[in-house]
Amino acid sequence: MSINIKRIEAETRENRLGSITGYTGTIKDLVRQTSCGCLKNKERCFSQASNCSSGCAQGYLSGIIDAAIVNHGAIGCSADVIGENTTLKWGQNIRNLEHSNVKIINTNMTENTTVFGGIDKLKEGIWEAYKRFNPKAIFITTSCASAIIGDDVKSIADEIEKEIKIPVVPVFCEGFRSKIWASGFDSAFHAVLTRIIKPPKQKRSNIVNMINFNGSARDYIIEILSNIGLVPQFGLRYSTIDEISRMSESAATISICGTLGSYLGNGLEQKFGVPYVKSIQPHGIAGMDSWLRALAKITNKEKEVEDYIKNEKLRIAPELEEIRNKLKGKKAVIGMGPSFAHNYIRVLKELGVEVIWGISWHFDQHYDHGNIPESTVALSTIEEETPISVCDQQNFEILNLLNKLKPDLYVARHPGTTVWPTKMGIPSIMLADEYSAFGYRGIIDFGYRLIDTLANNSLAQNLSSRIKLPYSKWWFEQDAFKFLENEVG
Repeated sequence: MSINIKRIEAETRENRLGSITGYTGTIKDLVRQTSCGCLKNKERCFSQASNCSSGCAQGYLSGIIDAAIVNHGAIGCSADVIGENTTLKWGQNIRNLEHSNVKIINTNMTENTTVFGGIDKLKEGIWEAYKRFNPKAIFITTSCASAIIGDDVKSIADEIEKEIKIPVVPVFCEGFRSKIWASGFDSAFHAVLTRIIKPPKQKRSNIVNMINFNGSARDYIIEILSNIGLVPQFGLRYSTIDEISRMSESAATISICGTLGSYLGNGLEQKFGVPYVKSIQPHGIAGMDSWLRALAKITNKEKEVEDYIKNEKLRIAPELEEIRNKLKGKKAVIGMGPSFAHNYIRVLKELGVEVIWGISWHFDQHYDHGNIPESTVALSTIEEETPISVCDQQNFEILNLLNKLKPDLYVARHPGTTVWPTKMGIPSIMLADEYSAFGYRGIIDFGYRLIDTLANNSLAQNLSSRIKLPYSKWWFEQDAFKFLENEVG
């Protein structure tokens, strides 16, 4: 497999990775079908809601310290800015950085613009971003409207770049391009990989690229890597354009999320020879073991890593046993992005919780290095079978499942899917932080959080007794996958 860096835009996940949004079965069957090349997507004849790849691209790039974004679309396409600004300030706060707002300008495409073209508005937006923010680079995120009318974003970017002497980079992330909103991350990384990252001037053998979302555990990661003689370079959020431009000089690239890291990690390896660590995610014990050992193999730090793993496991053993005893017999349902879902099924099993169903928002049949996702393969080797499904945050399916399964706990990674289970009376946890259950300390903290949530479920109980759900009795009597149609190519 390879990433086509000669294109001006990233290929969608459906075309590049065979990604799907519709499936129901088991983890072993999913791997079996993927391995033999016979896994096909199931379409829904009814869809309640989804997300937009533009938001993923814009949200991720908005965290670069000295870059600006021009969102070429209707004003509603920048509605995510409110959340992006909140996230930015949270990240600034944990890093003791001066608070500032996201540097985003929207071109406010209107009905008139869609008829007569938006080139003038785009030019005005780029110049305004340049004068207002004095950025080191400007990213132009496209929208459905700008793509449908065919505005030549690249030509305008090239024209103005010659005048202002900084990169002006199109990011082709319009929502209708892909049903997999993670394609928006790929669009952002493609822009960075092809236009921002430069060939290495010198190799830095102790620096490791760390691809993450917001990096709340940066102090812990710095501590872990310092034990083995390495230094992390976090990216892309809260990094500068100069720091990002030097990612080609690092000894290796690691990631907190297989879905997030696949494009940039494999792209850096393909284009600049920077090895990408291909392991299961560093959540829980097996995940951290795999992550550290794969990094050690690349950086020749095997002894240091084995010593660290041994000491950390000894340290957490008493608390881990206590947590397992308290969680024994508890049943949970998981709903997350694909790499997180399949990793956290394993993490909950490590804590003694029975996962009776796992839901992922999509599934990549392989990553950009050609392998079936490592977390999925690892989970399929566990003796117990795990029922799973794939749906792009369709709450009507999720609530139907929860109503039938009646778990003790629902664990999710997107807030919109924890509100309704709580209203059903099911204690729910929303993992906003990608470093929940990260490593040996993290699994202990996560275990206590599960215990606390199960012990303090009065909110869920009170809500369920007072709130009427929007779904009828008829729907809860149906099969949860009633609207999942026959397999299509």
